[in-house]
Amino acid sequence: MGGAMLSGWLAAGTDPQAVLVVDPKPSTELMDMVAKSGIRHAEAVTEGLKAGVLLVALKPQIMESVLPSLAPAVDERTLVISVAAGTPVAAFRKAFGDIAIVRVMPNTPSQVGRGMSVGYANDRTDGEQRATVDKLLAAIGASDWVEQEEQIDAVTAVSGSGPAYVFYLTEALASAGVKAGLPEDLAMRIARQTVCGAGELLYRSGLPAAELRQNVTSPNGTTAAALAVLMEPESGIQPVMDKAVAAARKRSQELAG
Repeated sequence: MGGAMLSGWLAAGTDPQAVLVVDPKPSTELMDMVAKSGIRHAEAVTEGLKAGVLLVALKPQIMESVLPSLAPAVDERTLVISVAAGTPVAAFRKAFGDIAIVRVMPNTPSQVGRGMSVGYANDRTDGEQRATVDKLLAAIGASDWVEQEEQIDAVTAVSGSGPAYVFYLTEALASAGVKAGLPEDLAMRIARQTVCGAGELLYRSGLPAAELRQNVTSPNGTTAAALAVLMEPESGIQPVMDKAVAAARKRSQELAG
């Protein structure tokens, strides 16, 4: 996710020389980006380095062991932004002290500038620092804020994991098309374009999803017949989605300890 965000920032005009990526085991993709864009790379935090903004994009499993190694780059003016799921503000405060810390939950459509990012800022984060976060996130899509840190778990379950739900819905729609008699490749092309087109219509129109659904549903028509199944109170999409979001939220809480 850090790479997707960096790509968005560079595309939006961020000075490559203002960016330093610290990674002791850089991927081929990162080194290609270093060569092509002019950003800087280091295997460790060097003496005297102080970050104005420190973006932490680490796997939750290694967070506790790695954070102390980043502490030398942090001072009282540093804005720390974390995009790691399940790591609370308290973990960063323990490693870096009582400074401005923002947890952000982005999602993978950030790779194409259509991401949804939601942030939580601790009480040391001022308005100017929030504005900095807003500006950075604007380069990769839309953004919003929650005022309670525990709400990040719900955000993770809805928008963080949400793209996977849409991808699986596309798979399921294509599979149903095959069962209805379509060739597999055609069914997938139809399902893919339908999901992409519907999402674009939802995005561009600005209309509520319910209104768009009603607009395409004729009384006693084919869509109405399908929706009667999909909206069945006990076995339709809503109760399944409720369970899925609850499971993701619970797992996010578990990762946070």
